[in-house]
Amino acid sequence: MTQTPFSQAETAAEKRLFIKTYGCQMNVYDSERMADVLRPLGYATTDDAAEADFVILNTCHIREKAAEKIYSELGKLREMRDERRQAGRDMTIAVAGCVAQAEGEEIMRRQPAVDIVVGPQAYHQLPELLTRTARARGERIGADFAPDDKFDALPVARGTTGPTAFLTVQEGCDKFCTFCVVPYTRGAEWSRPLHAVLEEARQLAGRGVREVTLLGQNVNAYDGERADGKKATLAELAYALADIPGLDRIRYTTSHPNDMSDDLIAAHADLDALMPYLHLPVQAGSDRILRLMNRKHGRQKYLDLIARIRAARPDMALSGDFIVGFPGETDREFEETLDLVRQVRYASAFAFMYSPRPGTPAAGMGRQVEPEVARERLQRLIALVSEQQVAFNQAQVGRPLNVLFERPGRHPERRQAIGRSPYLQSVHVDDADHLIGRIVPVQILSGRQNSLHGRLISQQKAA
Repeated sequence: MTQTPFSQAETAAEKRLFIKTYGCQMNVYDSERMADVLRPLGYATTDDAAEADFVILNTCHIREKAAEKIYSELGKLREMRDERRQAGRDMTIAVAGCVAQAEGEEIMRRQPAVDIVVGPQAYHQLPELLTRTARARGERIGADFAPDDKFDALPVARGTTGPTAFLTVQEGCDKFCTFCVVPYTRGAEWSRPLHAVLEEARQLAGRGVREVTLLGQNVNAYDGERADGKKATLAELAYALADIPGLDRIRYTTSHPNDMSDDLIAAHADLDALMPYLHLPVQAGSDRILRLMNRKHGRQKYLDLIARIRAARPDMALSGDFIVGFPGETDREFEETLDLVRQVRYASAFAFMYSPRPGTPAAGMGRQVEPEVARERLQRLIALVSEQQVAFNQAQVGRPLNVLFERPGRHPERRQAIGRSPYLQSVHVDDADHLIGRIVPVQILSGRQNSLHGRLISQQKAA
């Protein structure tokens, strides 16, 4: 859960917008775009909800008890609005994102303080919905699936600042994993046309963005339409992006193993701009559990895929997602997951304890694993992936890595700056605050679980 880091607009703006973002990178992107569509209405962003004229909770349905956390937040916002009204001011409250898509009517019923509910494919309607609400509390729910309409309605110019940016290229999912709500909240797989993605990327590069992260629920299923009417693959998109002047780094997330095509693997070998870091969730190491999850791939297929990827790009760092305690998971099947993790050797990974999502097939499965058993398994898995992450980071010590500096560090007295390595590691370097926005070689001096510390190579040589 993050508060989206928008830059402050001019203080002369009459209205204030506060957006609280929950969940994934795509939600961060969506929040940025919501601010973009509201900017022409005179809304400047603020980091204080109590000072906001318009508050948006951009929600995620993936985490456990997501909806209940939103209702708790809405209760606090209702109190803020009451206080503002006593002072002669008002506040409009909106719930956006996946919880809005899944539970729109229920949100309006349970929390009358909510003025607008808007799903992830309809946030381009916010100006219209906001105007209607201000006039007469008219239509307040916009939660249909029309991603092409959404992107057509968004302004080309974005308010993004800094050297990195998210860029949504694909939305929705057709995989229907039995534990997942995404197909119900984001809809079927849909890809933006190639020319539209490239135009937005050029705009970003023109604003000084050096690195883009392509977003999609199944981003490697991208099949955006080309000018000739044929479909482009994610690999084709990567080659085209690599030709944009100033755009030096390309990442993408999240990928599905079944959509990891030969041309995309080859692109990792060919393109220096395509970073050697791949988030490729497997979820479990047991074939039986993978079948119950409806993952449509087995353990060996995943391991063979990893081998092919590393053959094309030997320095590829892998990240993954895991669910422990899936209904019916036995001790032996959990051990198979641990064994897979040991074989792959992840640079980082995310592990979660299964929790049922209403309406998903897994929620109705029998043999639900006892919570204490699932928690014990989760701790064992976290310990293993943490051990691997530390080992990967420490293996970088002594190496020169090109670092894209993104922002000042926490120690301004040391002129510290923080950047990212090609492997997405956070790198802290002193005497580097003048290098924000530049890619600079850094000698890595130490590695911890969540970050690296380095020294500018030019300084080292000078010394």
